[in-house]
Amino acid sequence: MGAGGTLSARASAPTPWRRRTPTPRRTPGAPTPRHQRTAQLHPGAWWLWALALGTAATRTTNPLLLALLVAVSAYVVIARRPHAPSSRSYGAFVKLALAVLLIRLAFTTVLGSPIPGTHTLVTLPEVPLPHWAQGIRLGGRVTAEGLAFALYDAMKLAALLVCVGAANALANPSRLLKSLPGALYEMGVAVVVALTFAPNLVADVHRLRAARRLRGRPDKGVRGLLQVGLPVLEGALERSVALAAAMDARGYGRTAEVPAAVRRTTAALTLGGLLGVCAGTYGVLTAAGGTYGVPVLVAGLAAALGGLWLGGRRSPRTRYRPDRWDARAWLVTASGVAVAALMSVAASVDPAALHPGVVPLVAPSLPLWPAAAVLVGLLPAFVTPAPEPASAPVPAPVEEPS
Repeated sequence: MGAGGTLSARASAPTPWRRRTPTPRRTPGAPTPRHQRTAQLHPGAWWLWALALGTAATRTTNPLLLALLVAVSAYVVIARRPHAPSSRSYGAFVKLALAVLLIRLAFTTVLGSPIPGTHTLVTLPEVPLPHWAQGIRLGGRVTAEGLAFALYDAMKLAALLVCVGAANALANPSRLLKSLPGALYEMGVAVVVALTFAPNLVADVHRLRAARRLRGRPDKGVRGLLQVGLPVLEGALERSVALAAAMDARGYGRTAEVPAAVRRTTAALTLGGLLGVCAGTYGVLTAAGGTYGVPVLVAGLAAALGGLWLGGRRSPRTRYRPDRWDARAWLVTASGVAVAALMSVAASVDPAALHPGVVPLVAPSLPLWPAAAVLVGLLPAFVTPAPEPASAPVPAPVEEPS
């Protein structure tokens, strides 16, 4: 038996099994990755929608309308929140809003209220203060009128915080950074760090608390908070520094040579436009500036957009697969703007319905057509695509005989 016997032995030997990784199969009718990418809504539309709802919240102190605004934002977040760690930040903003309510009521109870009232709920021991502290008191009568005024005013700020939390939960900060105009590339690092801080902070808190529970350590109370706080802040700082370094290494913010006249014109338009936007926003949000607020705001926006367009010529950077502002983004933005505009009109037409009085103390009523205007904010829950399902675990590779 020589070479022939060896060859016959090799031929008769069993062939070893080889590991074969199963190829993923696409379900018939399921969208391709390209379709899944284009189905996502532009993150700027979510922010404009949320800020418009926040603007509507500043136009009223009616607790029923404010509660309806919060319910509208909560429904849209529950229906369209993506399956990502950053979407957990909505609960943190809701807790912050509740804390604002409790703190405001506690300050009113201890320090008193400037609102006169006749319905005394409780009388606290009053601490005498020196003469230079006139106008301030510690303790004394706690009236129902004062607490109602504090509750109405605090609910306005709480609703605004909830709307900002909805934007943080719905919009992807990384995609929002990619959509920034070229004139804002220099401040893009600060923007993305600021927008990702709250979602990443909440995700780190959940992760560390779960790890402490698995180790049998306390994860609640002051002790658990102190032991979790330092690793969370350290991790957030490390991620921020690493992100800034990665963006700088990839050439983010590099500018091209432009004429000096274009640079000066860009700076003047951008700075003047931003000042006009600030002044116009103040006029829109206050009752005294109702005459000049809208024209100044429109002029400031036009100047700022012109400056951003000119400033975009300084950056030769191209975008990989940019997010498109499609018809759904226009619908989402228009729904928020419609809520803000209708609430502003209602505040000027029927201010008594949007600002219920507390002296004398009366139960607030729900005005019908302002409530219907708030319900327009539910449109994104029906015109935007549903979030992609959470990725299923990859099955373990199987061994099959060849």
